[in-house]
Order: sequence, then structure tokens, then C-alpha cells
Amino acid sequence: MSRSSWDEYFMNIAHTVAERSTCLRRKVGAIAVKDNRILATGYNGAPTNTAHCFDVGCLREQLQVPSGTKHELCRALHAEQNILVQCAVHGISIKGATIYCTTQPCIICTKMLINAQIEAVYFSESYPDEFALQMIAETDIIYKFMEGDFGKK
Repeated sequence: MSRSSWDEYFMNIAHTVAERSTCLRRKVGAIAVKDNRILATGYNGAPTNTAHCFDVGCLREQLQVPSGTKHELCRALHAEQNILVQCAVHGISIKGATIYCTTQPCIICTKMLINAQIEAVYFSESYPDEFALQMIAETDIIYKFMEGDFGKK
């Protein structure tokens, strides 16, 4: 009998979290883990008690904004941002935690994760943001693409 590694287990969970996303363009899920325990989950979606993109349409689509640019032109918070917000709301420190994310973090999320003193980021899909790669390379954070068939049932 084979058993998933911890990394595979957590990445599969991140893909399940992504199913809650309300984004019309890209469903992203992420989890924060420390000592093999899940601290928080997040997916991309509009702020609490505001309309979601599937309710009002996608501003980025309407304006034809290319992926990886002008992140401010979006109703949604990113999955990583939602993890950080959930940890702040509930008083959970994620210093030294590992983030498992379905998609490589953008530059905004990368800067936030660096300042949150994350230990590692694992992702299973690339994202067109070279600046994020350059910035993470200046740190000691483990930053790794995970190959696999995650989230497939």
C-alpha cells in the first residue's frame, strides 16, 4: 500500500480548497502548515460580505488585463492573502510555516509571505511573474515547484 508524502497530502488539500474559489479566471487554493498541522486555508475570492465575480462579472476580463499584471484591478483577494488575513483575525502566527499553493504566488503575495517569515512555499502551477521569482531568490525561503496530478479524483 502506498502512502502520500506530507507534501503531496498538503498539496492535494490546497487543490480541494481551490474548489471554493469564486474567481472566473483561475481557481487558487492555499494552506499554511506548521509541524504537519494546518494553520489556515485560503482561496481567491471577494472580501467578506461583498459581491463575488461570479455574481457581477470579472473586471479583469472586461478590461482585458493580462494575467500577472495590474493585480489591483480585481475584486478578489489572493489565496495567500486570505491565509494571512485569517491568521491575523484568529491570532495565529505563521512565522516558520510552509505554504502549499496551487499557483505560484504573485509579487504582492510573495512580498507579504517574505514579511510573514514563511519558511517554504510549494506550488503546483507556474504564474507569469518574473519579479516574484527575483525577489524570492534574495531570501532563504524554500521555493519549489511540485510536479504531480494534484486535486484529481
